Amino acid sequence: MPDPGRPSRRTLLRAAAAAPWLLAGPARAQGDGIAVRIEQDIQTLDPAERASAIEGNVIRAVCRNLVAFKRGSFEIENDAAAEIRQVSDTAIEFTLKDGLEFTGGYGPLTADDVKFSYERFLSVGPDGRKPAYAADWAALDRIEVTGPLTGRILLKHPSAALWANAMADVSGAILSRDAWTRLGREASLKLVGAGPYRIEEWTPNRRLVLRRNEAYLGDPSDFERITLRPIAGSTTSVLAFRAHELQLTRIEANDKHRLEHLPGTRLIDLPSINFVWLGLNMAKPPFDDARVRRAIRLALDPGEIVTAAYDGTVAPARALLAPGMLGYWEAAPVRKRDVEAARKLLGGGFRATLTLLNKFNYITAAEVIQAQLAEIGVAVDLRPLDGGSFWSSGDGEVGKRLELFLLRFGGKADSSFISQWFLPAQIGSWNWQRWNDPEYARLYDQAAAAGDPAERAALYIRMQQLMDRSDAIIPLTHETSLFLDDAGLDPALLPNGDDQQYALFRRL
Repeated sequence: MPDPGRPSRRTLLRAAAAAPWLLAGPARAQGDGIAVRIEQDIQTLDPAERASAIEGNVIRAVCRNLVAFKRGSFEIENDAAAEIRQVSDTAIEFTLKDGLEFTGGYGPLTADDVKFSYERFLSVGPDGRKPAYAADWAALDRIEVTGPLTGRILLKHPSAALWANAMADVSGAILSRDAWTRLGREASLKLVGAGPYRIEEWTPNRRLVLRRNEAYLGDPSDFERITLRPIAGSTTSVLAFRAHELQLTRIEANDKHRLEHLPGTRLIDLPSINFVWLGLNMAKPPFDDARVRRAIRLALDPGEIVTAAYDGTVAPARALLAPGMLGYWEAAPVRKRDVEAARKLLGGGFRATLTLLNKFNYITAAEVIQAQLAEIGVAVDLRPLDGGSFWSSGDGEVGKRLELFLLRFGGKADSSFISQWFLPAQIGSWNWQRWNDPEYARLYDQAAAAGDPAERAALYIRMQQLMDRSDAIIPLTHETSLFLDDAGLDPALLPNGDDQQYALFRRL
């Protein structure tokens, strides 16, 4: 009798059309290795221009930082730094560990590499803009190299978030100046670091293989190889997991109840600090009209949208920052649906396009939004896109054509990280709403320099109040992070659920 909990060969054959590696021989990493799902292929491994946590997770496995997060925590410990201390509000002194070497024969890791890696966040590209993650190092003035292994990080003003959002995270990755110069454009894909892993192979849209760096100065990882498999569809990834082709995969919330009792499997459920919302492009008529934006918001019921999209496993959000984060707006208003008021305010219907990531829960959310807006005469066409196409749809001139969109940003240890993407400076990059509020930018800078947590929290609440008044950013949920995990694997997941520490994955 067939095992109903195991996919049949016919099912696997159908899934192979979406994931050709499934039937191309054993996909599990051979020997001392594991295979992990990523939702899309990497786009760039430049720490200053990374597209998502997917690239960030590879960067943190390949590169070293001065300091890094402890396993599964936002607590900070030394990494490449033998010693590091904040000597004043605007100065940090560091001494690097001796003997750190870049892979590929690019020589020792020096203070000059630190200077190169961090000051490049301040540079302006040919297109006239700074890197996407420039705000992480916005407080940086310069780095003084005082010796081969010593230096001083000098700031323009105090920065409460610098350690968590820049130095310990992906923006703090130390690159080889020599490799970056010699490799040119290829440097952002042929990443050279001094971390626990090196890139052994990258076959676009099939796999990226991380191999243990034998020259790494530190505790060796448990796994010789970690193979990252880009699989967009959750159904296909679950099939691959149940066929033992993956040892770890993210799953959708609507799959939780169906999969939480699989034999030999752990289901990991991490409350999330991420943010999902419906965005409106304020630079595109009719969304440049405040009455239209308010009408759309009045026509929507976020609770109903979230319940349908996530099978009742998550709660609706009321503002940008999740509970527990500095600046959580506990008194944020609960918006009630009022179709009649929306109709009166709108005055007449129109047609619009809603752009979204091609994932089940986002498609479901979009269908509910479509139905609710139809009640006020707004006909919504859905435009689902796969990973790379979606994440570039808000860039530059292309982004000006967006109308409605469903977007999700990942949170980090400090609230300044997720709030930076709504700054005017991010228009044309990650501020897809094209919301241009100088007051928001002023408050952001003020919060970044403030030392008192209570003062910073109050500033973040005021920033969220400005967002709320714009009606261009309609909160939906903070989600939850769900994973299926091979019972023999203990993954290292940072509290936001998106960030994974591959080098600290362990065997149980």
